[in-house]
Amino acid sequence: MPKRKKRSKKKYAEGLSQPILEIFRKNRSTGLNYKQIAAKLGVSDASGRNHIIKSLKKMQGKGTLQEIERGKYILTPSMNYHTGTLDLTSRGQGYVMVEGMEDDIFVKSKHINRALHGDVVEVYVFKRRKNGKIEGEITQVLQRKRKEFVGTITVSDRFAFVECTGYNMNTDIFIPKSKIAKAKDGDKVLVKMEGWEENSESPVGSVIKVLGKPGEHNTEIHAILAQYGLPYEFPHEVEAYANELDTSIQPQEIAKRRDMRSILTFTIDPKDAKDFDDALSFEKLENGNYEIGIHIADVSHYLKPGTVLDDEAFERATSVYLVDRVVPMLPEILSNGACSLRPHEEKYTFSAVFEMNEDAEVVNRWFGRTVTYSDARFAYEEAQYIIESNVSSSAVERTIPDDISLTGKAYNVDPNIAEAVLELDRLAKILRKKRMHEGAISFDKVEVKFHLDEHNEPEGVYFKESKDANKLIEEFMLLANRSVAAFIGKQNPKKTFVYRVHDEPDDEKIAQLENIIRRFGYKLNTQDRQSTAASLNKLLKDVQGQKEQNMIDTLAIRSMSKAVYTTNNIGHYGLAFDYYTHFTSPIRRYPDVIVHRLLQYYLDGGKSAKEETYEDKCQHSSDMEQLAANAERDSIKYMQVKYMKDHQDEEFLGVISGVTEWGIYVEIISNKCEGMVRLGDLQDDHYTFHKDEFAVIGDRTKNAYTLGDEVYVKVKNADLMKKHLDFTMLGHRE
Repeated sequence: MPKRKKRSKKKYAEGLSQPILEIFRKNRSTGLNYKQIAAKLGVSDASGRNHIIKSLKKMQGKGTLQEIERGKYILTPSMNYHTGTLDLTSRGQGYVMVEGMEDDIFVKSKHINRALHGDVVEVYVFKRRKNGKIEGEITQVLQRKRKEFVGTITVSDRFAFVECTGYNMNTDIFIPKSKIAKAKDGDKVLVKMEGWEENSESPVGSVIKVLGKPGEHNTEIHAILAQYGLPYEFPHEVEAYANELDTSIQPQEIAKRRDMRSILTFTIDPKDAKDFDDALSFEKLENGNYEIGIHIADVSHYLKPGTVLDDEAFERATSVYLVDRVVPMLPEILSNGACSLRPHEEKYTFSAVFEMNEDAEVVNRWFGRTVTYSDARFAYEEAQYIIESNVSSSAVERTIPDDISLTGKAYNVDPNIAEAVLELDRLAKILRKKRMHEGAISFDKVEVKFHLDEHNEPEGVYFKESKDANKLIEEFMLLANRSVAAFIGKQNPKKTFVYRVHDEPDDEKIAQLENIIRRFGYKLNTQDRQSTAASLNKLLKDVQGQKEQNMIDTLAIRSMSKAVYTTNNIGHYGLAFDYYTHFTSPIRRYPDVIVHRLLQYYLDGGKSAKEETYEDKCQHSSDMEQLAANAERDSIKYMQVKYMKDHQDEEFLGVISGVTEWGIYVEIISNKCEGMVRLGDLQDDHYTFHKDEFAVIGDRTKNAYTLGDEVYVKVKNADLMKKHLDFTMLGHRE
């Protein structure tokens, strides 16, 4: 038997450098001495420790380490280390996006090192690949994007694990048997990740909530909320606090406010609305002008800073509108009661009151707290009927037919209210025309809605249209929002305020949009801001009623920047306003509550508030708004999949809405449901993706499926849990 060669001391010393370096990378901010290094490496003999000391000295000599005090070292700061956010792909590899860096850093799956999608990580760049891209290794996770995940649990005799979908996670979460709560095998659960040992393949967690059986309606809706960290019920102490509030209208409080109860006031809202946070008042003045009040529920009267109710409202920051329910920002006693401007009830309000002339020009304005009385409630359909019937305002009565009436019974409208609706509509159209002329962009994207039965099963799909009645309300809400913002924004010295801003679109995204719409015969003029806005409006008008409308509407919206809340006013590009805020919906948006508080504070003569405090609140509100939007989108997608699951034997006409190297996305024209035809499922040929042509083309037949083509498809698979539709391609429309 050959003798085993002794490892040379030199080789042993060289072999220690890499593991020592790894230890310092994982403890970048901590100084370490040779004893601590030895303990971490499991070296206990004197010879091994001497080699560690020599390695440390050698690494110091090379500049890899710095000696911060006698015998204690730290990793030398390096330009090769960066902090960024990980975008993890479904294949397990990722890209780290570093602010200020032009290229993302590619990270192979073996170098992900327990980081998850969205985590803030430290990455070490170690080489540039042949294609010029930079590559690196994640050295540590600095901040987890999330610690709670939704998944399906598999329970065995001694342990359980949760498989999470929708997070690009390439591992399941190990659950000790003692931490599965009451979950049963196959349940959908909310799990909290509690740790991840260095040499373990999976993190360890515990079940914190059992959501129910996969596929059941409430389970899936609650899972959507849990996935985004959104609550679906109020803590007991918050409900108790809200229920103890005095919501009565008191004479001493009325005395502090402008009393507008005698002025004609009414609400116009969706037919199924439960809360009414805005109302309009209308009065013709002796000088021939109009006094128009935009009255908003005075939520800040009840929502006091420092209370459990206010803390909960701030954390939620917004109501969430799912396909079958609303998850409110405020408990029902406020959202549907005290703060809802219900007909024939007196309410505390915060108002923007304008004197306007015949040409819709504002000649005077007033902001402040009021008390109002709503004379009537209209659904949009009822107000629209008044506008469309167009009988002269001198008519004695206006009859709303039973098929449009909220109650299902025909009734006569007060002629004064009918006159007010018609005049407000006329003024709103002037305001809108002026706004469009100044460069506002008219996004009237089709909204998908569902007819649901008593069990929340989708019976049909319909599209929500924005008509004159909707636009009437929109224009006066916009008037209030921009006027309040300008009132504070133009003050000198400058005062901290919460603005709703919308940056100019990214040139690259506009160029991508141009490239796509050119295939359909449309074009944009991007010479300047005015021409870009005008040509976008023309595009959105030209595509109305066309098969490609929804796709181009969606692409146009995606080419825009996201609107956000901030104290730094840069104006609102999409609305063409220099000053804009959110003042009109404090029942469902926390930033509106902040705006009310700040406005009253400044009306009372207060000095500028602390900007940093409010910028943090703005950031939180913007983040929560995005989470709510994601949840709303997922709930629509879930309901679309559910609807299509019951129509699997039918053929549908669709339009190709996207083409990729793995499949063709098709949007069904009749219901806007989108699914994918996998390239591997196309049996007549082998298809290759041609990026520049927005098409997949058969290698042999040269048959092409191109963006915008009309095709027939059939449902192959409807996966409720993944909210995904697979289609079978039946062929082009002849």
